[in-house]
Amino acid sequence: MTTTHAVPVTVAVSRRADPARTDEMVAWIRAGTALAESFPGFLGAGFVRSAPGSPEWHVMYRFANPDTLRDWEDSPQRHWWLTSAQGIVEHTRIERRTGIEGWFDPPVDHVVETFPAGDAEPAAPPRWKQAVTIWLAFFPLSLTATLLTARFIADVPLAARTLLMTLCLTPLMTYLVLPRITRALHWWLHGQPAPWRRLPTRR
Repeated sequence: MTTTHAVPVTVAVSRRADPARTDEMVAWIRAGTALAESFPGFLGAGFVRSAPGSPEWHVMYRFANPDTLRDWEDSPQRHWWLTSAQGIVEHTRIERRTGIEGWFDPPVDHVVETFPAGDAEPAAPPRWKQAVTIWLAFFPLSLTATLLTARFIADVPLAARTLLMTLCLTPLMTYLVLPRITRALHWWLHGQPAPWRRLPTRR
C-alpha cells in the first residue's frame, strides 16, 4: 500500500445510547478498539462522556494517515462491528482533525477510559502551552524566511513577499516543524518529568 499523506488523523464520533445500557456500550467500544488495533497505522482510541450517566458518548480513534484510516473504515470488520450495535447506538456526528488540530485535541469534561496503542494518550495540554509550542516552531521559520527574502528578493513588493512566505511557511509548520516539536516537547506539554530526569526502570 502506498500512502499519499503522512499526517495523523483523529476521528471523533458522537453517539447516543440509553444510559441504562452503559455496560453494553462500554463492551461494544472495547470490541471495536480490539478490532482496530490489528490494523496497520492504528495509534490509539478512547471515549469520553459529557457527564456520568449522560446518553452522549464521544468515541475517538487515531490513525497514522488517511490511507490507513480508510483501510479501517472500509473494512468488513468495522462494518460488522457497527451493525452489531443497531438498536442500541445512534450515530449523530463525525469530525476529523488533521494538521495542527490533530496535535492538540480539545479538553473534555469527563474522561471515562482510553484504549491506547502503547502508552496512554494524555489529555490535551493547556492552551498557553499550545501557544508557546506554536511560537517556538514559528519564530525560527519566520526569522529565516524574513532574512532570505530580504537578501534574495528584496525588490519584490511587500505583499508578494508576504504571500510567498506564508505559502511556504504554512505547510512547513503543519507537516514538518510542528509535528517534530510537539514530539520533542511531549513531556512538557503534558506535565511529565523531563526525559533526562527520569529514573531508569529497575529490572
